[in-house]
Amino acid sequence: MQNLFKYIIALLVVSTSCAQEKTTLTPFDKINGVSFVASRNHVNTATIQPVIHVNANWVTVMPFGFMQGLSTPSLSYNSDRHWWGERVAGIKEVSTVFKAHNIKRMLKPQIWVRRGEFTGYIKMLNEDDWIAFEKNYEAFILEYVKVAASEKMELFCIGTELNTFIQNRPQFWEQLIVKIKAIYDGKLTYAANWDTYQNPKFWQNIDYIGIDAYFPLSKSKTPTVSELVASWKPHKSAIKKFSEEQQKSIIFTEFGYRSIDFSTDKPWDSGRKGDFNSVAQINGLQAIFNTFWSESWFEGGFLWKWFENHAAAGGINTTGYTVQNKDSEALIKKEYEY
Repeated sequence: MQNLFKYIIALLVVSTSCAQEKTTLTPFDKINGVSFVASRNHVNTATIQPVIHVNANWVTVMPFGFMQGLSTPSLSYNSDRHWWGERVAGIKEVSTVFKAHNIKRMLKPQIWVRRGEFTGYIKMLNEDDWIAFEKNYEAFILEYVKVAASEKMELFCIGTELNTFIQNRPQFWEQLIVKIKAIYDGKLTYAANWDTYQNPKFWQNIDYIGIDAYFPLSKSKTPTVSELVASWKPHKSAIKKFSEEQQKSIIFTEFGYRSIDFSTDKPWDSGRKGDFNSVAQINGLQAIFNTFWSESWFEGGFLWKWFENHAAAGGINTTGYTVQNKDSEALIKKEYEY
């Protein structure tokens, strides 16, 4: 009887341990995510059904703050001028709908500079402007940190592709992370551009190394999966080494390819003209899955990008990043199934 009692206790301990492990990310519970573009309209179960259909288990919710120029310290956000899905009320509603369907959420507030200029080049011209910009960026981030905390979102991204800002003002970022942690007790990441992920000095102060994974891989019009996997090898080796040095897992905070000729040459180039190429997009995505998804140090990633009006999104002969209504959508459904 005593042995039976010990056995029951042991089972309870194991069961409790397993239940606790379910709340953390493991190699067998990857982030199979999509970057959910903010909507003009209210979101409901019907809206997100296509996300569920492709087996996504995470979404990025992305409110934008808007700047008039790379050296302009002002930052506009959460106003009546912005889309409903970028405002606090909209984010809370979107979060609630996804949570009800057991889809985890990363809140990723980010900046849009007028005319689409690259945020990595944001740099103020004098100390007064730096101080003003820091104040505005902090208010922007903390506004949405409060939302992440109130909605119990699982992950928060403290910034996206802000390399010059990070290099010029390292003390600000250290202080910002402290202020974020005083409000929010979930996990933190930062979305570094593919070529600058080794630059931030604060990786030890947050939970995951985030990379927007637009690495150049091939100049071929339609490279094969095997060609792309081979091209990934030096990048993968460097990422793995950095992960080991920092003792932090990697998340691809963004990954994806356009359905266009030469899509893996400069994957970050969203404005280039060219012919529709479904196979180039499929092969690029397949190579990423083949290269990273089985690695224990890699937590998964968020596909760029997904629009709420699924019926009108993407489609044959559209060359954007979304896989919606393209052959590549079936690939995502297959790879995200678990």
